[in-house]
Amino acid sequence: MEFKEIVMQRYATREFDGRMVEEPKLFALLDLIRYSPSAFNLQPWKVKVVTAAKIKALLRPFAHDQPQITTCSHLLVFCANTELERLADKVLEVMDLTGMPEDDIRRYEAMIRGYIGPMSPEQRLGFAREQVHIALANALNGAKSLGLDSCPMGGFEPAAFAEALFLPEEYVPVVLCAIGYGADTPHPKWRLPREEIFF
Repeated sequence: MEFKEIVMQRYATREFDGRMVEEPKLFALLDLIRYSPSAFNLQPWKVKVVTAAKIKALLRPFAHDQPQITTCSHLLVFCANTELERLADKVLEVMDLTGMPEDDIRRYEAMIRGYIGPMSPEQRLGFAREQVHIALANALNGAKSLGLDSCPMGGFEPAAFAEALFLPEEYVPVVLCAIGYGADTPHPKWRLPREEIFF
């Protein structure tokens, strides 16, 4: 499938048929998410993969009772990871292991630490949230490329999800992505015309 077809055919699935996604397809999708770009390559996200029916049923009331939560195969809970210094350490370690010149590493380190160091907790969360949405885009288009359907979901209670899933406090739920096989019929796709978007 051409990328244009993927973008044009993808839609926000309202209800799934309950079939489970095959493991090879799931792992392929998770790799597409894993290879998402991010600022400084920090990858400030964690993704909780929820498959158990009991857990999905527990979460559904905290997502306005939306049926996607319990009819999907897998519910991906995208979390912002605010441990930016630890992530920076990992990036610098990998740069060193790949044999990058020491001077280049030190310059990159100064740039990263100079950027994230002064951030307030709110700014750190905002930065990580922005990056999470890049990974979400890979999830949505990646799912369609693998013959799967998906639905991005922002209408949920992050604190309730964090508590129900026993998430560490540095992982903040930002957006959900339900994946599986659609049981609904997509409406015709509508978008604003070019002249109302580009200037």
